[in-house]
Amino acid sequence: MPLFGNTFSPKKTPPRKSASLSNLHNLDRSTREVELGLDYGTPTMNLAGQSLKFENGQWIAETGISGGVDRREAQRLRRRNQQLEEENNLLRLKVDILLDMLSETTAESHLMEKELEELKSVSRRRK
Repeated sequence: MPLFGNTFSPKKTPPRKSASLSNLHNLDRSTREVELGLDYGTPTMNLAGQSLKFENGQWIAETGISGGVDRREAQRLRRRNQQLEEENNLLRLKVDILLDMLSETTAESHLMEKELEELKSVSRRRK
């Protein structure tokens, strides 16, 4: 037993088995290029019947697809959406102002009722 030595010595781990079950790593380079291909082309996807392709960092609708929205229509819809958002914000502001006015008149009404009750009680005392 060593006095200052390391008594902990873990067992050696067995070598790992091959992680890949595929035999593609056994193929030579030319066969791999034919099988896998190097030219993948532009990525494309189909969403809700509209085909999109990825070019220059943006998804662009492919032309000639029926049911797609053209650029002018999309721009018109964006403008209409912006107008509706502004109108919605204005209406929310008006509702907030009306609620403030309502709470102010309600508070004034409660104060007047309280003053009226006090005046009634004072007039009753005098009689």
